Amino acid sequence: MSNSITISTAQRADHLAWLLDVTSIPTAAGREQRVIAWIERWVARRPGMRLTRDGAGNMHISMVDTGADAGTAGGEGRRPVYFTAHLDHPAFVIERVVSPGVVEVSFRGGVMEDYFAGTRVALFNSADTRIGGRIESKVEAPMLTAAGGTRPSPFGHYLVELDAGRDAGTLGVGDVGTWDLPRAEEIGGMVHTPACDDLAALAAALAAYDVLGSEGSASRNDVRLLFTRAEEIGFVGAIAACRERTMPVEARVIALENSRSFADSPIGGGPIVRVGDRVSVFSPTLTDAVAKRAEAVAGGPSTVRAAQKLSELPAWKWQRKLMAGGACEASVFCDAGYEATCVCLPLGNYHNMADLDAVQAGTNTRKATIEREFIARSDYEGMVDLLVACGQSLGAGAGVRAMVEKLWRERSFVL
Repeated sequence: MSNSITISTAQRADHLAWLLDVTSIPTAAGREQRVIAWIERWVARRPGMRLTRDGAGNMHISMVDTGADAGTAGGEGRRPVYFTAHLDHPAFVIERVVSPGVVEVSFRGGVMEDYFAGTRVALFNSADTRIGGRIESKVEAPMLTAAGGTRPSPFGHYLVELDAGRDAGTLGVGDVGTWDLPRAEEIGGMVHTPACDDLAALAAALAAYDVLGSEGSASRNDVRLLFTRAEEIGFVGAIAACRERTMPVEARVIALENSRSFADSPIGGGPIVRVGDRVSVFSPTLTDAVAKRAEAVAGGPSTVRAAQKLSELPAWKWQRKLMAGGACEASVFCDAGYEATCVCLPLGNYHNMADLDAVQAGTNTRKATIEREFIARSDYEGMVDLLVACGQSLGAGAGVRAMVEKLWRERSFVL
């Protein structure tokens, strides 16, 4: 890795521990309090960092030596660089206690209906007691409007029958439920967790920020973090941050994500500099600047050119892809006028949906099952490396202009 910051073995071990810990925490859109508390404890152990919140509860973290609060510009004319990630994952929220053994839940996130019937869930009360159950049926759940009428709920609602001997009296409206999955663990270089999306990227942001903070202000830009709420139901926290101008308008925003892996964006192929998503193309100059940092860290391009062999690619892997399988907060930030792009981790079992390609195609030969998401540990560590590099130095980005000018200078003589 061609990088002036060296990340030690001990730091790597800490970064992995944070990843395994935070991705095992139950969280849901609008009910992110457990992850928020984990981050509060993390920041409290670092007196060089300051934590604030905007009106929507989004978390803003800055270095004390910058004197930067949410919405303030960088010192001495520097444009602040933001790493952003979201605090939620597709999950259930209890809406109603129906009987001592049955609760009604809503599901906040995007998962195909094939995966719900009969699937086990885990519900967590305010004391963090884990209560198991099983989805019995889907139910209609009209919502009251301000005018006194009703409209369909934007979320699917389900009845969950609790395990024998468990009492719904210990549960309350607003408690979080997740798929009933084991905690996070690393197996053969792959990290399997209940909720990579987007807590793995959040862990990478904290890991990079910790490294940058230990290096002193002379070795980095004015880097800040923004962790948003309720992304999985339509970027609601990010929209609120844009409306409030939580980030100053001149900020350069690198949104972090976990994106569904495809054949041309393989897990283990390195972190992905994402040029766009399903709904938009991101800021080309910032995307170019991040890609140049990736190339500098790697010591070479992400893919072979026509005149190269695969063996000529550097050992440090990275990718540059569109990733049109979904949409991300970078599109929201771009729409709000920010210069924004995305770096993502290629993700397996997207939104916990195993065998997703076959289920979508209708060719699966068994019931659709819920399993842990997974990423490559090397991709996670590569994201940390790239964020540290971007935090150290991030050029203006020239898009293709520099290449065009160079080609003209060197080769226009043939005309």
